[in-house]
Amino acid sequence: MNLLLTHAYFLQQDRHEQQLMRPYPPLGLLYISAYLKAHGTEVAVFDTTFSSRHEFRRHLQRTRPRIVGIYVNLMTRASALQTISDCREFGSIVVVGGPEPAGYADEYLTAGADVVVDGEGEITLRELVPHLLEHGVADLDAIDGIIYRPDTSNGADQRAPVRTAARAQISDLDTLPDPDREAIDIDRYVDVWRTHHGAGSVSLITARGCPYKCNWCSHSVFGFSHRRRSPVRVADELEHIVSRYRPDQVWYADDVFTINHRWLHEYGDELERRGLRVPFETISREDRLDTESIARLASMGCRRLWVGAESGSQRVLDAMQRQTDAPRVEQIVHELQQHGIEVGLFIMLGYEGERMSDIEETVAFLKRARPDRFVTTVAYPIRGTKYYQRVSDRLVVPQSWATSTDRDISVRGRHSDRFYRCATRWMVNEVERARLRSSDRPGYGRLARATVKAHVGRLGMHLLRHQQRTAAPQP
Repeated sequence: MNLLLTHAYFLQQDRHEQQLMRPYPPLGLLYISAYLKAHGTEVAVFDTTFSSRHEFRRHLQRTRPRIVGIYVNLMTRASALQTISDCREFGSIVVVGGPEPAGYADEYLTAGADVVVDGEGEITLRELVPHLLEHGVADLDAIDGIIYRPDTSNGADQRAPVRTAARAQISDLDTLPDPDREAIDIDRYVDVWRTHHGAGSVSLITARGCPYKCNWCSHSVFGFSHRRRSPVRVADELEHIVSRYRPDQVWYADDVFTINHRWLHEYGDELERRGLRVPFETISREDRLDTESIARLASMGCRRLWVGAESGSQRVLDAMQRQTDAPRVEQIVHELQQHGIEVGLFIMLGYEGERMSDIEETVAFLKRARPDRFVTTVAYPIRGTKYYQRVSDRLVVPQSWATSTDRDISVRGRHSDRFYRCATRWMVNEVERARLRSSDRPGYGRLARATVKAHVGRLGMHLLRHQQRTAAPQP
């Protein structure tokens, strides 16, 4: 085998996801597989999601791929490093890519990777793979979009990775073939969703990139670009998905699905013309939603929309460079719900400069907005972002890079992890308490439990308010 693509994510190692059971396949790898096959490259995909490390090693031993390409994201670092070691043991050249490695190129090369892909992978791998097969890891400087260590036999400094010229982005996404879903067992994903949630789901994307500049968000692969596929091409793919996999719903994995209203309406018209109305879930922003776009979403079958609210404090949103309006988020939530669309909100705690009053504003905001659900996270600095740069002199980094992630990086001087656990408990239960109290049938047992938990969380925040992060979290 010339090239094997994999992604080092094992569901059996992810306790959180085992509770949620909402897995989706690695679309990025499937795009690369389809593109390389269309250009004559021999390639296979080993989907680790439902597999095991033992099964992966057996596959390496049996197939002996000359090159292995590994997709790595923020959460799969430790597993990917083990995968690199496995591949080197069986004699493979290792190429890593995705949103994580370019920011830590030196570390990944030290760990055994031969090449780091910086940016989109399709064209880069189309050029890189034949070169590696013929020449190995020598003379790579003419290939754009990679990071590597030069040959050290001539005395070059082994500690200095070389970054080649940036790879131009693919301007016309319609030139790409659909993801190579037949390379893996998509039906198993659909079955898992149907078993655990009563509705099988398949993912697809309509665009690449996000032009917004929220300073905590990573743009390591697509930059600040935004490129859309044509409505006809996306409708073609959706039609094939429905025919081949029979899902009950789809997940549009775009960063901002409604960013282009003209495209949205054209796509909706195309689906109507074909008689396609597939329930779906996706993500958007407050400033890219209005009455017409919400009505269009409803007519297309949107069942749930996630909105990045992040905070109920406008002061915090402005510090994030979020470019959204907190009061208007409330209006958008209510309007979406009036059209029968469930609303989920993303909330971020602990951003630089956040005060107790900002957290209180966020709780009051959630009680007024009354989303169907919301999820919270504590801000963490991702290398390469403006947020990371802003707090770089106060970073608290775990001692073991190999067994941690950027989510384990904290900021010296802000509240402790225990404080934010209490804040989350207060927020979740205070909002639930308000919901139950306004209900016609509140369930007094649930109301009592929510009240107690809210008070405990609030008390914990009060007791821990002066405790600041000073030491590294445990990996």
